Amino acid sequence: MSTSIVCLSFDFDAISLWIARGATSPTPISRGEFGVVGTRRILRLLERYDVKATWFIPGHTLETYPDLCREIRDAGHEIGHHGWSHVSPVNMSLEEERASLIRANETIRNLTGAYAAGYRSPAWDLSANSVDLLIEQGFKYDSSMMADDYTPYFVRHRDVIEADQPARFGPATSLVEMPVSWSLDDFPHFEFTRTPAGILPGLMNANGVLENWMEDFLYMKENLDWGAVTYTFHPQVIGRGHRMRMLERLIIRLLEEGAQFERMADVVAEHTRRLDQLNSQTA
Repeated sequence: MSTSIVCLSFDFDAISLWIARGATSPTPISRGEFGVVGTRRILRLLERYDVKATWFIPGHTLETYPDLCREIRDAGHEIGHHGWSHVSPVNMSLEEERASLIRANETIRNLTGAYAAGYRSPAWDLSANSVDLLIEQGFKYDSSMMADDYTPYFVRHRDVIEADQPARFGPATSLVEMPVSWSLDDFPHFEFTRTPAGILPGLMNANGVLENWMEDFLYMKENLDWGAVTYTFHPQVIGRGHRMRMLERLIIRLLEEGAQFERMADVVAEHTRRLDQLNSQTA
């Protein structure tokens, strides 16, 4: 596997994103429906450049759009877990979170023949129970946290975080983290939303965002012996015409710079292999 890896990840939330926010009137639902249009455009683009990606799909989307999800599977992309609905596990009890993981994972198994290797939390937030539940349910990796940018790492659990005391970090687990960043996510850059809490303005110029995203890859290429940068896209966001043109330019420029596109599960397997090799050399 190349030393400069790119993971393109797509959160195919569709209408579940808006349902989770209580926005079920026709217009927000139609915004989610545009994700279907965007997904078809993305699949054609990825096929054109022979790029394999990881798609995190809520169970609600899997069951609402089964034919399109089968197209994603048949194109050779990885299907990751993104909850049953797009509800943050922080707002769930232990049993509610477990039930959501199991329900969506069964839907993924029915589609792909296997349970998901990876999980990405809706809204990139985890509950106090999430890590232990992910291990209990057999997940290999998570992609919801931000303690690194290019290097996978093992997730801790049972941290004790108190405002008036130094942090007491818990032990590392077997769960690998594929780190993410809001700066490498299309939603805050491009999507305009209004909520009672405020306005997310979005609507940034795509060329400026493209420049930032390329610079992140180039820093990794110039400074790390091995690493992976993860970009996060939402079909209902990146699927707009001028952003699709930007995504194609991103893929072309990354290829010109020697990037190797990989599914996230494959990067986790390579990371594990490299650690095993290192440990055997130092034993």
